[in-house]
Amino acid sequence: MPRRFTLAEAQGLIPQVEPLLRQAIQLKHEYEEAAGALRRFQERLMMAGGVMVDRDRALEIRQRSEGAAGRLKSVLDQVQETGCLVKDLDIGLIDFMTSYRGVDVCLCWKLGEDAIEFWHGVEEGFRGRKPIDQDFLDHHEGDSAD
Repeated sequence: MPRRFTLAEAQGLIPQVEPLLRQAIQLKHEYEEAAGALRRFQERLMMAGGVMVDRDRALEIRQRSEGAAGRLKSVLDQVQETGCLVKDLDIGLIDFMTSYRGVDVCLCWKLGEDAIEFWHGVEEGFRGRKPIDQDFLDHHEGDSAD
């Protein structure tokens, strides 16, 4: 079960999570570029029937792809160790679980937003975002500290 945060706790993590998220987005692009290069190399290889394989080039492309994937996984692991959930890496969307009136919901933050200002139900996702109002502030809670 993911950790539940208060709004203040989640907001306090943004300075830690934001640079990691930016790094993850960059690494995703690097991985996609390397994976595309590998795919194109394999297509050319198939069209040529495997003749004249540049093994050094193939190894370099594969290492670049695997390296980017490994670095991306490492950064995403660091983000998730904070307790938040990466929901969409393309737009930089993060959710923080919380409880509102006894129901699990998500505090929702998108890269570029100044603060966490929205929440949504677990099944609603980004399109179901609602502004955080006083009722939400008064009736949401994180996990109690033991």
